Amino acid sequence: MKERFTLYELNRLVRETIEYEMPNEYWVEAELSECRESRGHCYMELIQKDESTPEHNSPAYGPSATPIAKAPAKCWASKWMIIRPYFERITGQRLSVGMKVLLKVKPQFHEAFGFSWIVTDIDPTYTMGDMARKRQEIIRQLKEEGVFDLQKELSLPLFCQHIAVISSETAAGYGDFCNQLADNPYGFQFRTRLFPAIMQGEGTEQSIISALEKIYEDLTFDCVVIIRGGGATSDMSGFDTLALAENVANFPIPIITGIGHERDESILDMVAHTKVKTPTAAAAFLISHLKEVADAINETESTIVRRVQDRMQMEQIRLNRIAEAIPRLFSIVKTRQEARIEAFEQRMPLLIERRITAERHRLQLIEEKAKNLDPTLLLKRGYSITLHQGKAVRDPKTLKSGDEIETRVEKGSITSKVTSV
Repeated sequence: MKERFTLYELNRLVRETIEYEMPNEYWVEAELSECRESRGHCYMELIQKDESTPEHNSPAYGPSATPIAKAPAKCWASKWMIIRPYFERITGQRLSVGMKVLLKVKPQFHEAFGFSWIVTDIDPTYTMGDMARKRQEIIRQLKEEGVFDLQKELSLPLFCQHIAVISSETAAGYGDFCNQLADNPYGFQFRTRLFPAIMQGEGTEQSIISALEKIYEDLTFDCVVIIRGGGATSDMSGFDTLALAENVANFPIPIITGIGHERDESILDMVAHTKVKTPTAAAAFLISHLKEVADAINETESTIVRRVQDRMQMEQIRLNRIAEAIPRLFSIVKTRQEARIEAFEQRMPLLIERRITAERHRLQLIEEKAKNLDPTLLLKRGYSITLHQGKAVRDPKTLKSGDEIETRVEKGSITSKVTSV
């Protein structure tokens, strides 16, 4: 008969073989396709993808090739409580799906639960290098697309008071932001509208993009403020994605971010119009901006008043000078006019005499002309004048038979009737 094993016996053989053949710990490079905590332990799914595929060579969007290797891994609570804070402190990130890690593992096979790698250590510097590479790839792609500095080219409205806020509705930072705007020392009025979003974890990217899409449907806002109050530094990974950066960079109104801590700068911060560290800093920035505008208006008002006063003073001085000059100018004009009148009075008799002489000469010419036109002179020369009803007849056709006419000659007149024309 063939040798037979029970499943337990066979599994125990596998366990013993693994323990005998692989007694050491190994450093392994892998990607996390699953990462969750339960009862203080961390459960992972490790995969390796074919790096020769085009999809895998696009870190800006994240790898999507088919895995060529897969295995479960566990980090027991006794190790995890030490490894996790160290990893997060060094990388500034939590272990999350899609992250590349360098783990120290040892094999374990359990008769009832099967095979698993037991994690005893994690090298955070390896993950930091991969994260930095992905960030640089995203930045490079944004610059190639020509959108990296688009927000910087926008101008913040002078009266930036209608604010769209993207934040978690229950976040303390959102309340701090609104309170600081409302309690500003200058009495400025701001209107805010909250567009709730997830600000940490895997849903951050899509949640913020959805909020931006809602704001885009009603572009009556002066700016958008994306704020995140509190939260661990390790929750910043959601702000380092290409899709979110592209949406922010291409948004048509200025976006202000207040999502980080003093030493952190996300890609979202890089492409935003203005970055500040905290929600209260974002509120302070908006208040300061409006204060600068108010100061500029007040300064302009003061300048206008000052220049008007200066101009009025100059015009008053000019009027005073003119008023002072009027008596002197009047005296000069009066003297000149008196001199002209006196000269005219002296010339008047001569002018009158010249005018009289000229008029006499003109009358003589008229008289001579009148004499030459006297009809009696024509009669003396043998001419006659025919009159009809006291008017000279120039055309015989104006007469008819029976009309009485008068013919004047040098020494009298002749009355006759027209018998034919």
